[in-house]
Amino acid sequence: MQINLLVTLDSKYIRPLKVMLASMFINNPEENFHVYLVHSSIKDEEIADLGQFMDGRGQKLSVIKIDDGYFQDAPLVFHYTKEMYYRLLAYKFLPEELDRILYLDPDILVLNPVRGFYETDLDGYLYAAAFHNVIAVKGLNQIRLYPYKINAYINSGVLLMNLELQRKLIDEEAIYTFIEKNRAKLFMPDQDIINALYADKIKCLDEKIYNYDARFYNYYKMVTSNKCDMDFVIRNTVFIHFCGKKKPWRKGYSGKFHSLYKHYEKLAIS
Repeated sequence: MQINLLVTLDSKYIRPLKVMLASMFINNPEENFHVYLVHSSIKDEEIADLGQFMDGRGQKLSVIKIDDGYFQDAPLVFHYTKEMYYRLLAYKFLPEELDRILYLDPDILVLNPVRGFYETDLDGYLYAAAFHNVIAVKGLNQIRLYPYKINAYINSGVLLMNLELQRKLIDEEAIYTFIEKNRAKLFMPDQDIINALYADKIKCLDEKIYNYDARFYNYYKMVTSNKCDMDFVIRNTVFIHFCGKKKPWRKGYSGKFHSLYKHYEKLAIS
């Protein structure tokens, strides 16, 4: 069975997308992937180049261009782009025959097999995702999004999506209403929406395995009594996520996993 992968982005993130995909293919050599790219503004020549990248690795690409009017007035902050919202309505844009898909942000490296995660039981859940359990961040988000009840604030950069259930339960108009009502509160916009509206329908997973925040290497070591060291990450972590404004493909980055990223970047971009 092939693994369906969803990405939503603009032209600025095509290069890191290639790095993410290369790491995925290299560390999952037995798998067949079907990548669905949902966008509204990427140029035809950029799509053709990405298609060649996929063909050269024996993988399949489907491109879904949607109307630029979707989320036209939704708030944008920091380094986020409008395309981040598209994952909220993925069930609407993707083929009806798909019952599940794995969404990944492009600022991710895939270090280990994804099959086990992809086959996670989603019965009764809209999503499976990891929550970042840094106490200060967790508490701030609970206060910020009050009165919505959020026990575990998940990171939306890695989402295993139950499309079949989403088509039944997610209301497009409820999303737009939430955005308009809470515009001033949306610090991490699409992520805030998923957490506030669907917290009780999210299956929570271990962030150290399924959405490792590259900024918190020392924190993870501390809370696991040094168990979660570099060897642990390389051998066990599936997705390492370069969260935040500082990105490993930009000059001046000096994070713990910079060399690892550059290794995959070299393999992806000749």
